[in-house]
Amino acid sequence: MRIVSLVMRVLPEQIPTARAGLEQIPGVQVHAEDFDAGRMIVTVEDGEGYSVADSIIAAHKVPQVLSATLAYEFNGDNAEVFDAAPPTLQPATGVQPCH
Repeated sequence: MRIVSLVMRVLPEQIPTARAGLEQIPGVQVHAEDFDAGRMIVTVEDGEGYSVADSIIAAHKVPQVLSATLAYEFNGDNAEVFDAAPPTLQPATGVQPCH
């Protein structure tokens, strides 16, 4: 499972049209709209027959979207990484301090 969150910039008056276009893309959900700032919060989740990457590209191509910024990414395929204890850091040896 892979999920990403995007902040989309859209002209405020075009948010309803952008929402309609984004909701046609597989795995895309619009969660919040800020009409004053022209921002939308969108999540993209992978599914059978499409990838998150393809859906992100399609979302960025919606004509009303000015920009898309990745805010969060989760890859459930690597969930064991989150369950593991963090490595113990060791001090560097033989390293000179910066001047």
